[in-house]
Amino acid sequence: MNNIKGITALGVAGSTSLDGLGLALMETDGVDIYSRGPAYIVPYEEDLLEQIRSVLGKRVDSPEHAEEIRQAEEAFTDFAAAAVLEFIKDEDVNPDVLGFAGHTVCHRPQEHYTHQIGNGQKMADITGIKTVARFRNADLLAGGQGAPFAPVFYEALAAKMPRPLAVVDIGGTSEIVWLGSNGEMKAFVSGPGNAVINDWVMKHGGMHMDYNGKLAITGKTDEKILTTLMHHKYIALNPPKACDRTIFAEKAEHLEGLSLEDGAATATAFVAESIAYSMAIFLPEPPEKVIVCGGGSKNPTLMRFLRQRLPDMEVETAAAVGWPPEAVDAQEAAFWAVRRLHCLPLSFPATTGAAEPVIGGEIFEPVAG
Repeated sequence: MNNIKGITALGVAGSTSLDGLGLALMETDGVDIYSRGPAYIVPYEEDLLEQIRSVLGKRVDSPEHAEEIRQAEEAFTDFAAAAVLEFIKDEDVNPDVLGFAGHTVCHRPQEHYTHQIGNGQKMADITGIKTVARFRNADLLAGGQGAPFAPVFYEALAAKMPRPLAVVDIGGTSEIVWLGSNGEMKAFVSGPGNAVINDWVMKHGGMHMDYNGKLAITGKTDEKILTTLMHHKYIALNPPKACDRTIFAEKAEHLEGLSLEDGAATATAFVAESIAYSMAIFLPEPPEKVIVCGGGSKNPTLMRFLRQRLPDMEVETAAAVGWPPEAVDAQEAAFWAVRRLHCLPLSFPATTGAAEPVIGGEIFEPVAG
């Protein structure tokens, strides 16, 4: 791959937990990672946060929601482009390409539908940088779930780690990536993530999240309700599978009637229990180590619940192994962009269910104003 070394990519990705916009710089050839640069999350402005929240689960092909989603996309793209320009100025960098993953508002692979707000052409035009966006569409057209694409990234990031290895990315939903001893890969969205916790504490406590798991640690898990939550039909589906954060909202109504703290504890236990269940049932072989990334890795109570349910595995946070947890989604987008430039596939039959490996992403060249 010597002929394609030295591509500097800036990944830009909205957090499905609604934490903010992730940005991360990386030098890669789309196979190996040569260096990882600055990475951080820019919190959403309150108005933009509410605008994004208001369109979650809505479809752009629905006449009553199309304009609302278009406006959210414009506002989100403007915010992301401004963040990119500020990142470039502050860090004094000159990326060759942007990987713009956008922000998922609705992902329904069973309906062959996905939509991420984020206008790739507008991003390219504002920043003057070639942009790769719309990563999921080609996989859906090929019969895949449109996610996850993380395995190729973690294969590179964890190249020197022993196998079998599992990486669990807890964002708005939870995603499990399994890397086998002989180069095998398996991945799927296992179930709920931070969204079910965040939505509960927002509704009943007026907070965006359960900061450091302080509510959950003081509450008590309602085991009966947890059992009911675990009966969600998605959790028992065989992989490959993917979904968005909204499909667990109806089941979360079972939390109503609990105190703020008990609801937070039960929602947090739901996330941990669904991950542990999925790892026990769907992985070809138990991993030696589990690395937890995403916003969920910064929740000590969630990490404690996970370790309790995975007693025979070494469970570590991304930060503990040197991966900035807030940067992973954006780093993935940077990696995907370079793979697209060199026509390398993002997805495979064992990761998304597509009939064959699929090259994902559309390239947008900046148009001179």
